[in-house]
Amino acid sequence: MEDIAGAAGTSKSVFYRYFGDKAGLQQAMGEVVLGQMQRRMREAAQLAQTPREGLYAMVSAYLQMAESSPNVYAFITRLTPGEASAQDAIAASGALGNFFEQITEMIATPMREYLGVEKEGAEKEAVIVYWPTAAIGLVRNAGEMWLGSPAGAGKPDQAAMAAQITDWLCLGVAPGLKATT
Repeated sequence: MEDIAGAAGTSKSVFYRYFGDKAGLQQAMGEVVLGQMQRRMREAAQLAQTPREGLYAMVSAYLQMAESSPNVYAFITRLTPGEASAQDAIAASGALGNFFEQITEMIATPMREYLGVEKEGAEKEAVIVYWPTAAIGLVRNAGEMWLGSPAGAGKPDQAAMAAQITDWLCLGVAPGLKATT
């Protein structure tokens, strides 16, 4: 809190007065940042012509926002050893649950239409129930690993990473690999 207050040119007491503690600051920042991410991802997806383009646009927007402010992203999403989790503070506000619900629906709606869930029935609906949550986990974990990787020849740029994640979401890791059972 002292570092943040110093960077803002004010005293720690101002932050404690408005936010109570670090968890309160994380909660407030999380609500703002998650709202910005949700709007940016929605705007990107609305311009897409296909579900795959929509996924790419959303993944790209997510990575761009995380990359543009990695310290803010880390502050609201990562655990600090020995302290309450940022996710707990943000979850308590309802912002994290709302964010995931909105993103889940943004992902599921075009895929539901593409897969013809209304026509195909329960089997395809089961896929759509679980897939968006798995997709969010893949994007977040791969994105954080990418964000934390040192720059170099082996690290893809943001557009290439977004394309790779989109391929994993749409095609899997080995699309030609068939189940033997």
